[in-house]
Amino acid sequence: MSEASVKVNEIEQEQLRINPLPKFRPGDTVRVHYKIREGEKERIQVYEGVVIRRRNGGLCSTFTVRKMSYGIGVERIFPAHSPLIERLEVKSRGRVRQARLYYLRSRRGKAARIREIGVR
Repeated sequence: MSEASVKVNEIEQEQLRINPLPKFRPGDTVRVHYKIREGEKERIQVYEGVVIRRRNGGLCSTFTVRKMSYGIGVERIFPAHSPLIERLEVKSRGRVRQARLYYLRSRRGKAARIREIGVR
């Protein structure tokens, strides 16, 4: 490793979350408590949905959560090490056979259900 990459790794280690998120996988239903800033005020917004993707990459790790809002599918990508994530709750664990659940985008109603392993 070059000296520059060692320094980059040191800086990335400082930026990682102090208290890590709980273990979750694609197919799990999660509630993300995310800080929203509106002018001078700050509030916490809860975003609940199914994890359809998880991308691991150190500081650049992200996960995508999909939910249905008034009949329209909404996806949001969260940086895993963001200080704006207050906490993450795993509501239920889903039994899926793929790592990327993009097929849920074309499914509606009962066809979009995911088998449940159990509540944690």
